Amino acid sequence: MAIGFDDLVRALELWLKLNKKPKQTGANVNTDLDPVLLVPGIGGSILHAVNIDDDSYERVWVRFVAAEYKLKTKLWSRYDSSTGKTESMDPKTTIAVPEDRHGLYAIDILDPDLVIGSESVYYFHDMIVEMLKWGYQEGTTLFGFGYDFRQSNRLPETMDKLAAKLAAMYNAAGGKKINIITHSMGGILVKCFMALHTDIFEKYVKNWIAVCAPFQGAPGCTNSTFLNGMSFVEGWEQRLYISKWSMHQLLMECPSIYELMGPRNFNWQVIPRLELFRKHDSDGNSRIILESYTPSDNVGVLKEALATNTINCNGLDLPLPFNSDILKWANETWEILSSAKLPSGVKFYNIYGTNLATSHTVCYGSQDKPVTDLEQLRYFEAKYICVDGDGTVPVESAKADGLNAEARVGIPGEHRGILCEPHLFRIIKHWLRAGDPDPFYDPLNDYVILPTAFEMESHKEKGIEVASFKEEWDVISKDQDEQSNSHDKMEMRSISVKHDGTKAHATVTVREGKQHVKLKAVTVSVDA
Repeated sequence: MAIGFDDLVRALELWLKLNKKPKQTGANVNTDLDPVLLVPGIGGSILHAVNIDDDSYERVWVRFVAAEYKLKTKLWSRYDSSTGKTESMDPKTTIAVPEDRHGLYAIDILDPDLVIGSESVYYFHDMIVEMLKWGYQEGTTLFGFGYDFRQSNRLPETMDKLAAKLAAMYNAAGGKKINIITHSMGGILVKCFMALHTDIFEKYVKNWIAVCAPFQGAPGCTNSTFLNGMSFVEGWEQRLYISKWSMHQLLMECPSIYELMGPRNFNWQVIPRLELFRKHDSDGNSRIILESYTPSDNVGVLKEALATNTINCNGLDLPLPFNSDILKWANETWEILSSAKLPSGVKFYNIYGTNLATSHTVCYGSQDKPVTDLEQLRYFEAKYICVDGDGTVPVESAKADGLNAEARVGIPGEHRGILCEPHLFRIIKHWLRAGDPDPFYDPLNDYVILPTAFEMESHKEKGIEVASFKEEWDVISKDQDEQSNSHDKMEMRSISVKHDGTKAHATVTVREGKQHVKLKAVTVSVDA
């Protein structure tokens, strides 16, 4: 009896699943903890393709075995402007998110059957493991909310599911309000929910912690995605996974990626641009001109570049241009987001990634090799002008949440990798007041807070060079349960330096409200 490739794959996946050790639960469950809901970003939820005839299903995102084939046959989609929803091209397939482990299975390890290199598809895995150590328990105080990330962040179906999830968690926890932790685009989804269902949000939510949220979009990332595609994983695993252009063809009909372009009217301090070196002929003379387009006028370039883009489905080439209907929907999403207000009973915290070059302006062509045909842009290698960020979301976008935040804290780290950072865990644990106090936690040194106002100068005192600075920091209140509409600021008061032989000691005193606080770390170097 011949065995087909699909049958072999399913047998292998079943064998791996049966031989995988069950996840351990927290050894010391703390029933006093408030419930937590984890919400991932784009690509951060397992997706199943469900056969509408017999309800059989298979995982199509994420998978490494037969990944490209399953993406094209089950996950490639077309947008329906009448519903605002993108639907699978396979008429017998619907896409669903598994609810196992109270929603945590779908956002934990995105390919649970991967034996080698599974770290590349960890999503909230490390955070879940850490929170179980703090005393959280799956299904009582720890839950996940996976969703079909192809869809709009304000899709009514998703909003209804989130409302039901919050109500179920609230009841399971005996009426305790919920702490929401979002990552990346999950922050946009939750902000949409807060804007559209303010009463429900206020009823059930206590704190919202947003991590690496693109509150004003990720323009450099989305421009290069529309023109060149994108990779979900890096390193050697990418060779086994989905090609950048196949991912491009999927995302072309996904409202979520259009929403990540950001609002057209945000007042950027550093304006993201789409730039092209193009050849212009006039009066028999040729000139190479660098054209520069801002977010408010780059759509014309994207439309022309993708005007003849097609997708092959069941042997037929179907047109797949830049979708103006989705863009219209996305612009309406940003109008909703701009109206979002934080309810008075909810505290909001913003953690963003820093210290990585993050594409902001994308440039195609050069003086030696100019762009002559926009439809050929997919074959050009993009060059980037970068700003500070997490490698995907610029700091400027992540900080511009438009909300009355208790704190905005920067952590050095990569966009998805930051979810594995002990630094992140220490801060979240402190804000949630989870478990025993962390002996290593020091709010003055643990925060890597980018100042809202910054001035640096260097001077010398008695042969010692001191990095002196003057800044204002956003800080959290001492009592997390104490509501306050005002924000205390930290400001520099004095710097003192002592020199004992070969060692230099520095103390910086800052003013926090009416109190003076001493910082322990200052850059000091001694002249040779």
